[in-house]
Amino acid sequence: MPLLFAKPGEENVIKKIGGKPEVRAHLENLGFVSGGRIRVVSAIGGNLIVNVKGSRVAISRETAGKIILC
Repeated sequence: MPLLFAKPGEENVIKKIGGKPEVRAHLENLGFVSGGRIRVVSAIGGNLIVNVKGSRVAISRETAGKIILC
């Protein structure tokens, strides 16, 4: 299931990251790695604020669709 469909407050585990290599590398630098835990804090206008590795990160709807959860 893509991160896009995760419910706010629910903790999930990242299964894989899709997209171009530079997009995957950028997300990895932000803490989005396979096996990592992620929690959606809020969804505003289709964009998401997520908590990953103790930090809050805002990501677009398009990017959230590339993050696949277990």
